[in-house]
Amino acid sequence: MCYKAPKERTILSGLQPIEIAVVVVLIIFSLGAHEAAHAWTADRCGDDTGRMQGRVTLNPLPHIDPFGTILLPAMLLYLTNGAFVFGSARPVPVDMTRLRHGWRDMALVAAAGPGANIIVGIAAALLLKFFISTGMFTLDQRIDELLLACLWANVFLAVFNLLPIPPLDGSRILTWLLPRNWRERYQSIGLFGIVITLLLLEFVPGFQYGLVFVGVGLARLIEWGTGIAGL
Repeated sequence: MCYKAPKERTILSGLQPIEIAVVVVLIIFSLGAHEAAHAWTADRCGDDTGRMQGRVTLNPLPHIDPFGTILLPAMLLYLTNGAFVFGSARPVPVDMTRLRHGWRDMALVAAAGPGANIIVGIAAALLLKFFISTGMFTLDQRIDELLLACLWANVFLAVFNLLPIPPLDGSRILTWLLPRNWRERYQSIGLFGIVITLLLLEFVPGFQYGLVFVGVGLARLIEWGTGIAGL
């Protein structure tokens, strides 16, 4: 899964090893926020399973999966030279039979995770703008690189999770939009979905660069919208 990073800013641009470790910690917290959003939305839609298991929390510890939350993001950051990152936390259990509106609510639960990552990314950008505008931190203190890395990592986590490949979040949104008689067959792909996704990343350059293009575009849009573009 090693491919040449684009000339645009990447997640690890300008970071030292200790700062990269901080980024990995930020990603762990971001994955926790992702799963907490799933649990909170499911609870609001009628299924309190996640809440009863203590998953409606920004504390990352209940959400951590050793491989998906720590090793996988670290490996992808290294293999792609910071151009791409993906990770997963311990999935929040959702009982669709308890959701009030079935697949519609499941789509909302799925969208909440990437939505939380976008919110975290925007918050990082706004925090950076506040620090710089108030003079609390200066650019030479490198807080800008860490907060920008947080922004970009969360954007890429959101973009990747929205891929319409089961079991990623985007597939649950698409399932709701599909005809009823297609849904079960489509979701059955989930047994091989992650393998399919990794193969696409490895062997289809257009897939890799498509993800990077969308992620870079969204991150740049947030930078422009929050007034931190050009830092």
